Amino acid sequence: MTDSSDRITALDLPATAEPSAATRAYFDKCREKLGLVPNVLAAYAFDEKKLRAFTDMYNDLMLGESGLSKLEREMIAVAVSSVNHCFYCLVAHGAAVRQLSGDPALGEMMVMNYRSAPLDGRQKAMLDFAVKLTETPARMEESDRQALRDAGFSDRDIWDIASTAAFFNMSNRVAAAVEMQPNAEYHAMAR
Repeated sequence: MTDSSDRITALDLPATAEPSAATRAYFDKCREKLGLVPNVLAAYAFDEKKLRAFTDMYNDLMLGESGLSKLEREMIAVAVSSVNHCFYCLVAHGAAVRQLSGDPALGEMMVMNYRSAPLDGRQKAMLDFAVKLTETPARMEESDRQALRDAGFSDRDIWDIASTAAFFNMSNRVAAAVEMQPNAEYHAMAR
């Protein structure tokens, strides 16, 4: 096994071309706002079309208009990634939960087991739904959606919860397949 600090993924995919001006600008914006280019973006940079598809979906789900707060969306990312044991996403999105909540302990509890975290009823219902969708999607039924409505979520919010959970299930699987490693900087963030 190679040293994780020297690799983004275990695959060696050649770039299709020099990054476009738009990609370079996007990476510059990442460096400005985050202090780094997330390794997941660097991993997708071998193909601009795939990078654009990934970032468009991520930005819409995680930063776009929604009845879910940014913290709630990050909590979904962590709960799903915890079920899937996705090291990359647990480190990166655990840091986001710590940062957005201002509570390092909450971030750690979410990474280990969201059920141990001091969540309100709305958040617990949301994460129970996301985890069931991750573990047993064929068993989803109207009562699962109704539990979210009863917790105060709209049908649009349910769509956003499901879409966020589904996106991170996909992302977790790609990260596992290519042995994607998180940026070392995430480990120290918001502690």
